[in-house]
Order: sequence, then C-alpha cells, then structure tokens
Amino acid sequence: MGKKSGSQILLECLKGQNVDTIFGYPGGAVIPLFDALYDETNHFKVYRPAHEQGAAHGADGYARVTGKTGVCIVTSGPGATNTVTGIATAYMDSIPMVVITGQVANSLLGRDSFQEIDITGVTMPITKHNILIKTAEEIEEAVKKAFAIANSDRPGPVLIDIPKDVFTTVIDFEPTDIEEKDSVFADTISTEDAEKIADLINSSSKPIIYAGGGVKTANASSEMVELAKKAGIPVVNSLMGLSTIDRTEPLSLGLVGMHGFKEANIAVTKCDLFIAIGARFSDRVIGDPKKFARKAKIIHLDIDETEIDKNVETHLSYICDVKNSLKMIVDSVEQNNREDWLKEIQQTEVKIHYTSKDFVAKNIIEAINEKFNEQAVVVTDVGQHQMWTAQYWKFNQDTKFVTSGGLGTMGFGIGASAGAKIGAPEKPVILFVGDGGFRMTCNELLTIAKFKLPILIVLMNNNALGMVRQWQKMFSKKRYMETDNTDVVDYIKLADAYGIEGRQVNDMLGLNDFLSHLNLTKPVLLECRISKDDNVLPIVPAGQSLEALILEAD
Repeated sequence: MGKKSGSQILLECLKGQNVDTIFGYPGGAVIPLFDALYDETNHFKVYRPAHEQGAAHGADGYARVTGKTGVCIVTSGPGATNTVTGIATAYMDSIPMVVITGQVANSLLGRDSFQEIDITGVTMPITKHNILIKTAEEIEEAVKKAFAIANSDRPGPVLIDIPKDVFTTVIDFEPTDIEEKDSVFADTISTEDAEKIADLINSSSKPIIYAGGGVKTANASSEMVELAKKAGIPVVNSLMGLSTIDRTEPLSLGLVGMHGFKEANIAVTKCDLFIAIGARFSDRVIGDPKKFARKAKIIHLDIDETEIDKNVETHLSYICDVKNSLKMIVDSVEQNNREDWLKEIQQTEVKIHYTSKDFVAKNIIEAINEKFNEQAVVVTDVGQHQMWTAQYWKFNQDTKFVTSGGLGTMGFGIGASAGAKIGAPEKPVILFVGDGGFRMTCNELLTIAKFKLPILIVLMNNNALGMVRQWQKMFSKKRYMETDNTDVVDYIKLADAYGIEGRQVNDMLGLNDFLSHLNLTKPVLLECRISKDDNVLPIVPAGQSLEALILEAD
C-alpha cells in the first residue's frame, strides 16, 4: 500500500479507465487536482477551453468520434453550472461522458459558501447518475461506477462532485482489479421473436426501416444495411441516425420528419410495416402522432425500455441488443427486392432545382462534400445550416456526424469540433455553423488556435437567426422580431485576431477557387455570405402530419 492524496487516487482511477485526454478548466476547488496533473503530463493531455461550456462540448465531440468516454473537469459553483448545457446536450443524444466537478470543502457544504452550488441537484434530471462523494476512500468505487453507467445500456453523462478537502486528504491506497461483470446490455431476441419479425417483413408489401442513433451506438450499421438489402426495405433516418447507411444507396431515403424529403415522409405515411431500430419517436420525426404511419404495424427494437410506447404505440417491441438481434432477423427473413414499392417511392421524389452557379446552401455543401468525399468528420452547430447539412451531405458508414440532435444547442459546434479533431487527428474536420450560433461561442476559436487544430470552419452567414426567422416568415406573417443580425461584425478580422486564416466568398466561383487551393493543415474560417431568404425546405409545420410538408416558401 502507498500513501496517496485524493487527487492522485482520482488520476490513478482515470488511468484505470484508459483515460488520457481531459477537457478541463482550473479553479479554486480543483487546484489540488490540477496540481496533481502537473506531475502527470506524460500521461494526460489537458485541453483548456475558453469557457467551461466549451469543455463539456469538447468532451462530447471527442466521445462521438472515438467511441470512448469524454472526460471533463471543472471547478465548483459557476464552473460547474457552466457545464449544464453541455451535459444536457450529451444526455439527450446518449453520449457517454464523465464530468468531474470540484466542490467546496466538506466543512463549508450547505452554508452558501463562496462558489458553492448543489450541482448534483441541478443535474439530476440530465445525468444518468450523479454523486457527491465525501471521503477519499469513496473515489475508486465512484469512478468505476461512473464509467460503467456512462457506457452501459443507453449511454449518457455521469457527474462526480468532489469537495476540495477530499482532493487533499492522504490515505493508504492500492488500486483494486476491475471486476469482470456480465454484459449490462439487454439480451438478443429469441429465435421465435426473430421469426415473428421476419414473418411480418415477409408478408409486408411496403415496409420501412427507421434507423436512429442507437444503430451507431450498437455498431449495428452493417447488420441494419444487410437486412435492408436482403429484404428490399427502404431506410429513413433520424438526425442522429444519419451515416448508418450510404446516402448513395438506392434504399436510403435520408432524413425523415420536419425537414425530411418528400419521398421519405410519404413513404412513412404509406408504409404497412414500420421497423424502428435504435431510435426514439421524437416530435420532430413523427409530427402528429395520431396520423403517423397510420397504415402500418410498428416494430420497435431498442436498448431503453422508457422509449417504448412513449410517443407512438407499437405492435411489437423488444428491449434488446440491436446488433445481434438484427443478425438473427437477417437469417430468418426472405430475399425480396420490392421493386414496385421502391418505384412508388421514387415517383414521389421532388427535386429542388438550382443552377450550378447559384450561391445557396445546397451547392455550398455539395461542393465541400465533393472536396472531402467520405473522409471527413462533419460537425454542425444548430439551425438552418444543420438541416441543410443533414439533407445534402452524402453520408456513409465511414462518416462521423457530430451534431446536437435532441437538445438543439446553438453554440455547440465550435467546442464540439475541437473535441472531434482531438479525437480524430487523422481525419479532416468540417464545421458548419450559422452566424447566430457562431456568435454564442466564438470565444472557442481561441481553443482551436491554441492547439493548432486544422478545422475548416464554414460560417454560413445570412446575417440572421435563420431558422427562427424562417418560422417568422412562414408562420408569423413575416413579423421579424430580433432575428435579423443588422449589426456588422467583420468575421475575417475576428478570425485574424485569433491567428486563424479567414476567407470570405460570395459566389460559387470564389468557393470553388478556395477549395481548389485548400490544404487543410491549419485552422481556416470560410465565411459564405448567403441570402437570409434561402430557406430549409421541405418543412412540416409543427404538430402536423408528415404528408403536410411545404415545398416552397414565399
């Protein structure tokens, strides 16, 4: 046994979880922990952002591209509360994260002490688990439990709150072996259940697969695509489910729901069997739940029993290991090309036409996509640019797509792109961000510049809070209130202030010239000046049925 402080014990426990990357910001309550990190720089790489929210988004982006658990360390009080938006973002999108917050000393708890906040109480609804530990002896068990919970079943964030005096307490410590436990995942469906699902598929004439983010989490994309191809089943995706199937695959219909293409939404409306895999039935996907896939029997395969029958009633549902369950269904289902069903879907397709010279989001995204092909990690902030990217990027199973789906967090993109690049240094990282979200967290350009992260930041600047303005245009009689960004910001000068190269383009000729000379070896800001009247279409008005989509906006 050796004598170690609570800080040293915590770092030993993080090593035991194979953690070598930390997104952190020092402060009073975690000074002892950062002091211990001073002696561990050969093992841990610490990335300090400009703001604690950036640390949380960085850990989130890192987790999404690596499949590892993102780790974030901040101080007490405002340091802890500044991570709340990032924690909620990870919670809604089922991203494994462990957030370690410093806390005031045990003797000061409950006294409204300087920088004291009940962060476990604050984050209880947005974490899978959280805990305030009060002794150094509790650290090892708390860390092991935190990582196990963050990665089990449906992943998510866990928070550990540690008082400052626990970091400085010295005890005898000898790490214990991590106990080998049975799989925490649900069982594979039975052979009988697989045959039951296969029988429904075989007897169906118009089936649809709805693939969500859980397919990626379960590493089940190949099995899902194999089922689709063998049985001739078209696939629609939630926002989080994009990249589970190659968008150039004829069976891929892309995004479904509020901004889904007509053929995807109409296919769901007409289908007689709807197979949801690793997906929740979000309001942005289903529209009016009473009119959603009303001709279909609905099968739901998921890891989280709380999602079953929550928003849509199912015909069959299974809490299961999706990957192995899909393998069994593939083995049981009959070969079928369903040519008539695919032709019927194709006939509903509507092309939104632009000339190749039009400087619009579709052409911008497709040009950048062509430059980087399937190799890029694609990150978005939230707003119109996010939906355009979801619609027009040619995702495939090698694409890492990092976006805030459930919470819709403006300001997510810059911090998340930094984390993504740190997690995938060998891949080009492309960030699409609107001027609204960019303004919220552009201070994180400092992080990108400081660590020399070669990220292409594509600023889609329409001088507006574009998505909200579009809703005001379409549904509020063009009563534009606080959505036009009339104040002038020189974003190229701003980038230059951080030592980041900037380029503004206003037409496709300029964009193509920029891309032809681009060698992404350093951070670059590309400002694309687009019209504030370039709308995200189609759009289904909130709460309406999926076939009530609008294809044009005045």
